[in-house]
Amino acid sequence: MSFMISIFNKIFKLNGFPIFLMLLLVFSSSLFAQFPGGVNIDVGALADTDGFSSSINLLIIMSLITLVPFFLISSTCFLRIVIVLSMLRQALATQQAPPNSVLVGLAIFMTIFVMTPTLNRVMEEAITPYQEGTLTQLDAMEAGLKPFREFMIKFTNDADLALFLEFSKIQYTDNFEEVPVFVIIPAFILSELKRAFQIGFLLFIPFLVVDLIISNILLSLGMFMLSPAMVSLPFKILLFVLTNGWNLIVQGLLISFQ
Repeated sequence: MSFMISIFNKIFKLNGFPIFLMLLLVFSSSLFAQFPGGVNIDVGALADTDGFSSSINLLIIMSLITLVPFFLISSTCFLRIVIVLSMLRQALATQQAPPNSVLVGLAIFMTIFVMTPTLNRVMEEAITPYQEGTLTQLDAMEAGLKPFREFMIKFTNDADLALFLEFSKIQYTDNFEEVPVFVIIPAFILSELKRAFQIGFLLFIPFLVVDLIISNILLSLGMFMLSPAMVSLPFKILLFVLTNGWNLIVQGLLISFQ
């Protein structure tokens, strides 16, 4: 594991980005450890075992890396950002402009920006002590998972958390540190979906007003054959540009995570 961390640090020089990838890899193992008889994958132990070759070890590591997009979506601010940006495009009715690749790219880098303080904590409390040998692999996993738990709990509604606690047959507790990760993550996703749709509703209102005004004007002029959506599109784009809409949307999303 420490060998992979050094490789990522050499390839990527951005502050927090390599640690972001490595932490999600560690985080995946921590999630499975929450279940009874959890899975504890020790890469060093696998390397010393006669039953596994180096190619099998590499295959296991690469398989864990494939879980990175899953945890990127489910345990960070990515979900809220990408939904809001998608709803903004629908409100503008610009079809595929901007394209999905641009929206996802913006959401990813905004996620890295928002999650950098959390990642720095993970670096200080888990990754660095593990590299120095002061923490074992299990202790490093628990220490690295704690900042993510605090981030998710901060933006999780009590009703959503209580819902999954009830159906998981786990005794209700006021101590969030005792709540398993597999209960926090779905509750966090539900809370993020609710907030994203609330923001999306507010985004639709000004563009809906423009559509209504254009429709009434065309109706009063007797232009029944002309599509109101086609006429209102340039006016919505003009309104969005004059108000510096992208700056306002990004600023609002960043403020929502403070």
